[in-house]
Amino acid sequence: MKTIGSLVADREIYHLSSDLSVREASRYMTERRVGAASVLEGARLVGILSERDIMGRVVAKGLDPDRTRVGDVMTRDLVVASAADTHEDGLRKMKQAGCRHLPVVEGDRLVGMVAQRDLLQIDLTEKDEEIRWLNAYIHFIPPVKEGTS
Repeated sequence: MKTIGSLVADREIYHLSSDLSVREASRYMTERRVGAASVLEGARLVGILSERDIMGRVVAKGLDPDRTRVGDVMTRDLVVASAADTHEDGLRKMKQAGCRHLPVVEGDRLVGMVAQRDLLQIDLTEKDEEIRWLNAYIHFIPPVKEGTS
């Protein structure tokens, strides 16, 4: 079974500083086509900023994205995945927390970010393979041996 760590191993780690403006963070995320980015202070993971955070905590409240800092609106209560977690562990954590992105850590080191769609794609691929095997099993007709009827 694939681990979350192996899924993010070759991906670039997108991160923000808590003192960036929300507009700068939005540009950064848009240019990289990501829905969430980790917020680091030095090497320490302190939060995550998602499109939902920007919409709900900045746009909907009428705050100025040029004056609002990432650190003021980021999600601080983090749910993280361990690099050794399976995709099922990650999906379970996301469901319990009601989130769509998980920072992935190995010990105290950030190794990436995983989105719910990444984990669902693995789940779908595994289920498709299982269905193929079950269909092959159900439709298997053993060869008839000579002399038997």
